[in-house]
Amino acid sequence: MFIRLFFLTLLLLANTAHATLNILACEPEWAALTQELAGDLARVTSATTARQDPHHIEARPSLIARARNADLLVCTGAELEIGWLPLLQRESGNARIQPGQAGYFVAADQVRLLEKSGGADRAQGDVHPGGNPHLQANPRNLLSVAQALARRLAELDPANAAHYAARNQDFQKRMSAAIARWEKDAAPLRGVAVVVHHKSWSYLADWLGLKVVADLEPKPGIEPSVAYLANLLERLKAQPARLILRTAYQSPKPSDWLAERAAIPALELPYTVGGSARATDLFGLFDDTLAKLKGGLK
Repeated sequence: MFIRLFFLTLLLLANTAHATLNILACEPEWAALTQELAGDLARVTSATTARQDPHHIEARPSLIARARNADLLVCTGAELEIGWLPLLQRESGNARIQPGQAGYFVAADQVRLLEKSGGADRAQGDVHPGGNPHLQANPRNLLSVAQALARRLAELDPANAAHYAARNQDFQKRMSAAIARWEKDAAPLRGVAVVVHHKSWSYLADWLGLKVVADLEPKPGIEPSVAYLANLLERLKAQPARLILRTAYQSPKPSDWLAERAAIPALELPYTVGGSARATDLFGLFDDTLAKLKGGLK
């Protein structure tokens, strides 16, 4: 009888030590970061994949069902998800994950955003007046987001506050060491002129000292015409670039067209977790990004 009660107690303890929170992240990078901080104490899924443009997805019934059961919704913000997130929150009927509630966490609120325009004019394309939302491309931003996210997890699950604090401390240590290594390895990239498909790489360029000399898109979110690309090709004769950068979810056709005629490499960088075979977590994401950038210069 004693042995039976002993194993029953162990079973109950094991059950209480796992998956106390149900978390839905809007993008893979936040799913990965949340998992780093929560470990076994959360079930974490992502609403999007690295092969999907986070600006443009559908709030399908299956996604709404996941949002309905979420204790915490972790998103980028800065209007990155403006086309689908409000619908997802409304249709979920989940009071916990509405704006202003503890169950809604916005990564963009935790960092200094680049490229704030102050006004939204849709005639100028897919603009973000509050700032560029592609903040995960600088790993230093992940440190700030992790600090705030660990506190939010502890607020929602105070019984395990020490667990989240300890995992955050470990993440801060490992990520800071990795950043120091990446910045040393990336020294040859400083000042390198690049063309970008979209403003997905502003934070990467700011972090590594890359020089963005042109955009493939005539306006943010607008695919370039052949005439526009031909004009861009002429401009690059006066201001050459060494690399063309795109994400895993963007069409390769414009960058490949320009790369062939300008005789410079077009690189598909992972952009987020899952964007390449090597980018299986946040550390692999930047390992692979730097490897591809440096490889493109050879």
